[in-house]
Amino acid sequence: MPQITYTNFEGARRTVEATPGDSVMETAVRNGVPGIIGECGGSLSCATCHVFVDESQLSDLPAMDGMEDEMLWGAAEDRRDNSRLCCQIRITPEMELRVTTPQTQV
Repeated sequence: MPQITYTNFEGARRTVEATPGDSVMETAVRNGVPGIIGECGGSLSCATCHVFVDESQLSDLPAMDGMEDEMLWGAAEDRRDNSRLCCQIRITPEMELRVTTPQTQV
């Protein structure tokens, strides 16, 4: 079963079992993971699901498209090289992803 480990900005971790095909954002919201709002419901119009992906795992993910790249410039916390919108990351059957949430999403 795929697993996503969410770490908040203070270092507290929570690992959640995920369903393949769902997004990392949907999984967080469904499981009450703090730090991920997902205000637009995954329609790529709000940047309130900004996360920092573990740098060792970035190359395992599909590249972000231009719209996601553009939306990250409007995130509440400055983007980094490992920034992604987790509504755009689909869970695969073998995924064991680690992400960190920023201090604020709004």
